[in-house]
Amino acid sequence: MRVLAAMSGGVDSAVAAARARDAGHDVTGVHLALARNPQTYRTGARGCCTLEDSRDARRAADVIGIPFYVWDMAEQFHDNVVDDFVAEYAAGRTPNPCLRCNEKIKFAAVLDRAVALGFDAVVTGHHARLGADGLLRRSVDMAKDQSYVLAVLTRAQLDRAVFPLGDSTKTQVREEAAERGLAVADKPDSHDICFIADGDTRGFLAARLGEAPGDIVDSRTGAVLGRHAGAYSYTVGQRKGLDLRVPAPDGRPRYVLSITPKTNTVTVGPREDLAVDLVTATRPIWHGEPTPVECEVQLRAHGDVVPALVTVGPDGLRARLHTQARGVAAGQAIVAYRPDPAGDIVLGSATIAAGAAAPGDEPGDPVSAGRATAGPGGAGPEHGA
Repeated sequence: MRVLAAMSGGVDSAVAAARARDAGHDVTGVHLALARNPQTYRTGARGCCTLEDSRDARRAADVIGIPFYVWDMAEQFHDNVVDDFVAEYAAGRTPNPCLRCNEKIKFAAVLDRAVALGFDAVVTGHHARLGADGLLRRSVDMAKDQSYVLAVLTRAQLDRAVFPLGDSTKTQVREEAAERGLAVADKPDSHDICFIADGDTRGFLAARLGEAPGDIVDSRTGAVLGRHAGAYSYTVGQRKGLDLRVPAPDGRPRYVLSITPKTNTVTVGPREDLAVDLVTATRPIWHGEPTPVECEVQLRAHGDVVPALVTVGPDGLRARLHTQARGVAAGQAIVAYRPDPAGDIVLGSATIAAGAAAPGDEPGDPVSAGRATAGPGGAGPEHGA
């Protein structure tokens, strides 16, 4: 099989390319140049898609003994990932840029070009498995599993994908890289958003969306408790840095419950009002059995799984959580899994539209999903391979 190996410059994609060659495939390596101006992207090992990464990928290809090319995908990346990232925050949602990059770049633009050039599939270093049945499964290394950010792929895209690392732990991958003489064996993983040069997501958004002062209001009384300079700077579940002028009567901390761009309002309230057990989502991609189905759902990258009853219909996906979740974020993905001894199977995914407390649950108004703690004030989504 003639395959194109996407080589990011990291250890995972290098070992994936080497394994594909060892499996007898005709492998060509390609590095994606994603920056309109490479000097605006990170240097060093903190991010990905840097000039150093391109050089690391080329050196790895030389060691493996495969042809290597650099493809300029900067315009597609900017239009489909960077602009989307800013627009989603402006709309009060929390995008996952790694998921969007997989969907729009690696398994759309790159795959389309690869097929046009006569390649049969694209190889990546994602930690996930494709079974003999063609179903996407979790990696054996749960700490590094990336099936969540791949669950957006269609059946046709999965049929042309190869994930050689799913049966190995990250430790095993690094050991193998060292044995192969790959210089990236000890290269740190990337966790930051590659197109934000200094890691300041709040500053990145402010430079593009501008200052937009608005009110911080109490969820139960509607009272104005403070002011903000931009609603995109807040995250659902955030407790610190709210700068509220009026303390809660009971002295308990308040948390961000939702962000409403239409009124430029940040709503805060007690922790119990973060509880969500109904999730609605749009743009479902479903590979599993007919619904409703009892399964497990994951609501953000590397988040805990929650048992749920999932239904997919003409209006999208609906999940009734059997265990309440907090920090459910519009714009993130909900991914449904079926537990399986050979690795949890991805049934499908959808884009979260809202979360709410079901009727009969604890007192408090329904909570519209705003932003998870992985937004500008949180850790941020982890990058894929």
